[in-house]
Amino acid sequence: MSFAAMMLAGVLIDAAIGWPDRIHARIGHPVTWLGALITALEARLNDGPRATRLRNGALTTALVVLAAALPAWLLQMLLPAGWAGILLGGILAWPLIAVRSMHDHVAAVARPLLAGDLMEARRAVSMIVGRDPQRLDRAGVARAALESLAENTSDGIVAPVFWGVLLGLPGIAAYKAINTLDSMIGHRNERFEAFGKVSARLDDVVNWPPARLTGLLFALSAPARMTKALRVMASDAHRHRSPNAGWPEGAMAGALGVRLSGPRIYGQTIADEPYLNATAPDPQPRDLQRGLSLYSRAMALMALALAALALL
Repeated sequence: MSFAAMMLAGVLIDAAIGWPDRIHARIGHPVTWLGALITALEARLNDGPRATRLRNGALTTALVVLAAALPAWLLQMLLPAGWAGILLGGILAWPLIAVRSMHDHVAAVARPLLAGDLMEARRAVSMIVGRDPQRLDRAGVARAALESLAENTSDGIVAPVFWGVLLGLPGIAAYKAINTLDSMIGHRNERFEAFGKVSARLDDVVNWPPARLTGLLFALSAPARMTKALRVMASDAHRHRSPNAGWPEGAMAGALGVRLSGPRIYGQTIADEPYLNATAPDPQPRDLQRGLSLYSRAMALMALALAALALL
């Protein structure tokens, strides 16, 4: 069975309809199911000295990944051969791909920002970033939304599709489990530094190839500025605090001719991060619209690549 064709089916279904509210209201979402399991295990196991927390965090990571991958493997074994199996596999992969929701969340920031409604733009951007939205001006909102668009294109779309192409349904399910673990317990604070260490490092590993592929997709989707996007990505990605996020963010910064990353405020903490593409100007509201267009072209290019792999 062609896993590339299966992932292409999932991408096309999600791009067309997303994850409908009526389905979410009835059954929730696979990520929320994983989140409930992680919350229960963390409440029970995240206690004791550092060595115990580290061991229990590794155990939690293994249990959650198995809880996601094993049912996915069993379902894959039951799929019929041919196009029927590919379509059913695509339907099963569909909830784990966020093409539509990624666009919609960033478009919800772009619309009021372009209309001059900074308050509504701040409210919308608070749904996709962790920094204090009340400290953000128009350029700050645009920058935060573009960074989220770049990084989450990798984490929410390219990475699950990448592992789905390689390993099928178990691959995409295991990836979403790892990514959800990292978002919930992979934090460098007193509560999670030890317990979430294994999941955070594992997330870095599984996102290494997709982050670089995402940067390449952005660069190839901006032919007029492809060389600049590749140059910024290659020179500045390592300056990012994340070993992976700098690649898609750097490529987007170069493709749009703006600077991204840089200092930001989380609560009462100022994170003095270096800029990517530092000599470029700050993004403006129109650049957020241009970023969404770049994203759409990159997703179309990814779909074409999946179709080519499926034919091979």
